[in-house]
Amino acid sequence: MNRTIVLGCVVLVATSTAGRTEDAGGKVVRVLVTTDAGDIEVELDAAKAPQTVANFLKYVDGKFYDGGRFHRTVTPANQPENKVKIEVVQAGINPERAKDEFPAIKLERTKETRVSHKDGTISMARDGPDTATSDFFICVGDQPELDFGGKRNPDGQGFAAFGRVVKGMDVVKKIQQAPADGQTLKPPVKILTVARRP
Repeated sequence: MNRTIVLGCVVLVATSTAGRTEDAGGKVVRVLVTTDAGDIEVELDAAKAPQTVANFLKYVDGKFYDGGRFHRTVTPANQPENKVKIEVVQAGINPERAKDEFPAIKLERTKETRVSHKDGTISMARDGPDTATSDFFICVGDQPELDFGGKRNPDGQGFAAFGRVVKGMDVVKKIQQAPADGQTLKPPVKILTVARRP
């Protein structure tokens, strides 16, 4: 399974109108993440981060996240070695599908996309630049140190934000506060399904 962390291909063509993200057919791109802790609905910004959204949707449409899990929580209390603190929860695909992951994608930096790491932002986990595959995280509170130029990752390149939670931040916060051994959720929060909203 991809265990990239927050130090911390088909391209979807899209247009954005009045703050809404739409695909080429004019439909809003929304995804429902169903977990055993509740539902999280995410709106994807395909107009600003097309490659990252397209990559995420490949995993969604291929049902890679079904049977996956939220496996990591980062809180102010569990990162004593980090000078720059963040708050996120991180999820990954079904471990049984790890061998079928797609190649890593090019990092779409926030200085180019203008999608900042605000409260509820969904973004891709990575190690070095251009290494993100399937793990994603959701911000709890504004996290500017995850943007380009931020200090959470020593390379200063930031992370690829690509959408925002529109429903279910209470579930995200519940996951963040779930029992953990350090930053590892014990047990992980199960992802039942991840699917596009009709």
